[in-house]
Amino acid sequence: MGTNRNDLTGKVVVITGGSGGLGEQIAYAAARQNATVVVCARRINLLGKVRHNCEDLSGAPAFAFQLDVANPENIKEVVERIHDEVGAIDVLVNNAGFGHFEEALTFDMDLAEKMFRVNVLGLMYMTQLVAIEMADRGAGHIINIASQAAKMATQKSSIYSATKFAVLGYSNALRLELKPLGVYVTTVNPGPIETNFFDIADETGEYLKKVDLLVLDPTIVAKRIVGIINVPRRELNMPKLMEFAGKMYTLFPHVGDYLAGTLFNNK
Repeated sequence: MGTNRNDLTGKVVVITGGSGGLGEQIAYAAARQNATVVVCARRINLLGKVRHNCEDLSGAPAFAFQLDVANPENIKEVVERIHDEVGAIDVLVNNAGFGHFEEALTFDMDLAEKMFRVNVLGLMYMTQLVAIEMADRGAGHIINIASQAAKMATQKSSIYSATKFAVLGYSNALRLELKPLGVYVTTVNPGPIETNFFDIADETGEYLKKVDLLVLDPTIVAKRIVGIINVPRRELNMPKLMEFAGKMYTLFPHVGDYLAGTLFNNK
């Protein structure tokens, strides 16, 4: 009888932004594979429910910690608590982040700075602290949730795309640095996912309707992410049409600009 490659029994899986949306579904998918799930987020009032659901799914203890990834001191405190109260982190899923769709000329730069602190710098602080321990053990997996916006920028996503381009570049270099140390780094680049992300990102409420055929189910995305844990995979891209468009954007820039300005200009 073969072993289940995706069985995560005994593995500590930490998920930032785990109080709802994709992060919540990743937590449940990991719990179904018997992981010891640790969810972190600012919304502590929602984390208790996620932790309880994970315990029901895995039959093992799960943990929840309030975390503001924009605060480096809070990140350090929470990582230390996880180490002391749960154990060494085997898998880190950097999922916390937010977006806001608006033209660059009118974008509130205070909000832009906050977006970089959450989407980029917070991810880097968290990753560095966890990766140091992983490198010392010679094992671990860091999964950074970027976006198809890291592959192809479109109108009204200048700031959000900039943060995700930064995550992709950081992840690509980090993967090369950590590979000889036995630590995997994977970047996940999803297109639009049907979550509350768009409650903030799209004030019009029309974007998901316009891209209905491209919208991803968060439970399916989460299952695919958990399915690549402990697999040395460079990237996970979805949906296929946006992955193809991203490749066109790189290989044929003029065609890419055309696609970005027409087919994928829905904000």
